[in-house]
Amino acid sequence: MKRLYANYVNSFKGLVPEIWILSFVTFINRAGAMVIPFLSIYLVSGKDFTLPQVGMIMTCYGLGSLLGNYIGGILADTIGFYKIIVMSLFFGGLGFIGLQFIDSYIGMCIGVFVLMTAVDTYRPGVFVAAGAYGKESDATRNIGLIRLFINLGFSIGPVIGGLLIAKVSYNSIFWVDGVTCILASILLIILLRPKKADKKDEKIIVKKEGVSPYKNGLFLLFFLIMIINSVVFVQYFSSIPLFYKEHHGLSPDIIGWLLFLNGALIVILEMPLISWLERRKLSKTMATFWGIVLLALSIIILNVSDWFGILIIGMVLMTLGEMIGSPFASSLALDMAPKGRKGSYMGLFSMSFSLSHIIGHNATLNAIYSFGYFNTWTILFIVLVLAAGLTLVLLKYLKKSPNYKSY
Repeated sequence: MKRLYANYVNSFKGLVPEIWILSFVTFINRAGAMVIPFLSIYLVSGKDFTLPQVGMIMTCYGLGSLLGNYIGGILADTIGFYKIIVMSLFFGGLGFIGLQFIDSYIGMCIGVFVLMTAVDTYRPGVFVAAGAYGKESDATRNIGLIRLFINLGFSIGPVIGGLLIAKVSYNSIFWVDGVTCILASILLIILLRPKKADKKDEKIIVKKEGVSPYKNGLFLLFFLIMIINSVVFVQYFSSIPLFYKEHHGLSPDIIGWLLFLNGALIVILEMPLISWLERRKLSKTMATFWGIVLLALSIIILNVSDWFGILIIGMVLMTLGEMIGSPFASSLALDMAPKGRKGSYMGLFSMSFSLSHIIGHNATLNAIYSFGYFNTWTILFIVLVLAAGLTLVLLKYLKKSPNYKSY
């Protein structure tokens, strides 16, 4: 037991204070992240929108996320990641508070689009910060630590959100989410001084090398793989909570506890798992492959039985896939980015998640509406098998690269 504890502590050693501060602020932000997991349920139950309408609203969610990541990637290479992160948190908080007052379908589409444009300018900046602070060799662990605090907050958020919905109202979660975003921006200014961050920014704003990510064939293949993977992963924010509610009859608070399991497992296991996989010399590309495989299993297992335990097993499989795939995929994207282009590469990488919101929610909710849950989960499983195959193709070509050891 002492050895396990020692290994857990050692997995955090050597990480610079700036990453700890950024991670803590991110935790404050994500602890209030209770709107997103319940958004599809809120739109159906609270606003009486149909599934196709919800699908279109979630497409607007993705479009806003896409624009936010694009703008965030450009600005991270120009004015620096620090300013982008602060502005995104502050204006995103205002957006969450304002969203609850929109009642019309068109208004909700526009509101969600504007909100996500503000919120997701944050993503490229955080990834660039993970690569800019500390040693280059610590980039994967930096990302892992930030993800740990994201998931620590996210594990608490849905539980609080489910309880607030059950005991107070849907509107309360918008207030809490908005206020915590604004609080996070203020804490970042207080705890991580702009002057200190600006020095780091100066280090990463250098002469551009290599080619644009839009002209890098291997990176575009990786980008495609990430889109396919994310299309399925984002279902845990829309169609799968609906599946829990409609097919299994679960209440919001129980759904919150299921989502808590995901965050809790990541908090406990992800950093030691990353350290162990790095010691085992698992390549970042193969880690991405196994992440996709485990996500595929988490989806297809939902068709096996109506037993509640299957939902827990599915959540565990998805979480393992996320812990193995996500930090290494993010680090792989950083490795593939040449100097002076980290922001644009990570912006495009983050846009894969945005595109998945555009494609995934609408397509999946309409598929459920037309073909039912069983057939939809089967289709998503097949799509992920394709993505896993493409990852092996990517690995084949990356082996020819002079930097293959880091891939």
